[in-house]
Amino acid sequence: MENNKISVGLDIGTTKIVAMIGRKNEYGKAEILGIGKSKSLGVHRGVVNNITQTIQSIQQAVQEAEAEAGLKIEDVTVGIAGQHIRSLQHSDYITRANSELVIDEEDIDRLINQVHKLVMLPGEEIIHVLPQEYKVDGQGEIKEPIGMYGGRLEANFHVVVGQVSSIRNIGRCVKSSGLELEGITLEPLASANAVLSQEEKEAGVALIDIGGGTTDLAVFKDGIIRHTAVIPFGGNVITEDIKEGCSIIEKQAELLKIKFGSAWPGENKDNEIVSIPGLRGREPKEITLKNLSKIIHARVVEIVEQVYVEIKNYGHEEQKKKLIAGIVLTGGGSQLKHLKQLVEYITGMDTRIGYPNEHLAGDSDEDVASPLYATAVGLVMDGLKRQERKRIEKEREQLEQEIEASEEASNASEVVNPPKKERRSFLDKLTERVKDFLDNAE
Repeated sequence: MENNKISVGLDIGTTKIVAMIGRKNEYGKAEILGIGKSKSLGVHRGVVNNITQTIQSIQQAVQEAEAEAGLKIEDVTVGIAGQHIRSLQHSDYITRANSELVIDEEDIDRLINQVHKLVMLPGEEIIHVLPQEYKVDGQGEIKEPIGMYGGRLEANFHVVVGQVSSIRNIGRCVKSSGLELEGITLEPLASANAVLSQEEKEAGVALIDIGGGTTDLAVFKDGIIRHTAVIPFGGNVITEDIKEGCSIIEKQAELLKIKFGSAWPGENKDNEIVSIPGLRGREPKEITLKNLSKIIHARVVEIVEQVYVEIKNYGHEEQKKKLIAGIVLTGGGSQLKHLKQLVEYITGMDTRIGYPNEHLAGDSDEDVASPLYATAVGLVMDGLKRQERKRIEKEREQLEQEIEASEEASNASEVVNPPKKERRSFLDKLTERVKDFLDNAE
């Protein structure tokens, strides 16, 4: 199998690092060939804080995935999250020199590049510029202005910014692990691609990805991303609270949460008790499940309420912006018992748990389709899309060269219109910049 047909997603999370190898099958679905995962020791709340440990974890995950797939990995698509990510709305316009010509790709590029000149806080860098809708000469609600006439082109943008240093640190870890950075993607976007259907994105939906260190939010409406946020709490703070509240060690707290935890205290009877072995000859501890779920409930309510504030910030309460498809929960934290009911209770919105099987091949492993792997699956898909784009561009260039060659040969008078170059997404440019920076920093 050719290596250029496969794509590798690398999800550098707070709790675990996942390397996932996938390729497109003949039905256009993603087929997962290998998964490797390792404990993530050098990441805190989505941000790398120990480069050496992160490199070791990445290498371990990659080796595991390589062994399972029987392939060598070279390039990876990496997700970026963390508490430093913020998003803002911005509108901008350009005045076109010649309104006799129709609007084309270059006009849109010019407009997008102008947004990149926005002055950010020191140390921040724009990660995504996502056009929401366009206006041409004051006429609004235009989804695709290409081919229209007009002198003034404006657009509303959803701009996502993050810390330069964090982005570079991730690039550094990947490179030092002996891998090439093929692309960078915002994690909430990757998870959304893996678990949401196009209909949900059209109707309006909020994706909540509850990870170990952060909870990511992505809001879609009319098929376009409208709002993103990263909240610096996740499943780990729940474990911390159990550890403190029950005076037990972290490993025990994590097991308790997974095995017996529930987000809804009313469920447990007063007399349900778990006995936990004491440390080194000490007495075992007895913990009531009611108490356990009270602790979990308090913290989960806090996380969900913060996310709900962000959903309201987007404007969910306005009729036009209503999220008809409600909420989709994914990530490891979404597996907590009765969480769906709690979220519905707090927000009053329909809720489902999102499994990343939207674009996976039918015969995929049960494991892969777990909410734990939503981000990794999304990153693999993102890598596959990126390769597709590169392939199309390559074919186009070849076509253009052939046309030029045949024109010179026949000195033809007809003009052949070479196909349009596709717009390079800003992320590709960001990836190049991070790559250049790393190459020059050595």
